[in-house]
Amino acid sequence: IGSIVKGTNPETGRSVKGRINDRGPFVHGRSLDLSKSAAEKLGITHKGVARVKVTPINSHSAPAN
Repeated sequence: IGSIVKGTNPETGRSVKGRINDRGPFVHGRSLDLSKSAAEKLGITHKGVARVKVTPINSHSAPAN
């Protein structure tokens, strides 16, 4: 837990960075729950449930040679 990810709304291209805080959600068919702030930035608060592309961000990677 504590991994940093980028979530992107595929319909609008909007994205937001965030941290994974827990192991939820515990609802079948869902991969993660967003904070209200992240959902607002992605423009999906009106939907309740939406598809979001999740990309891991490795903030500790060494520079490529």
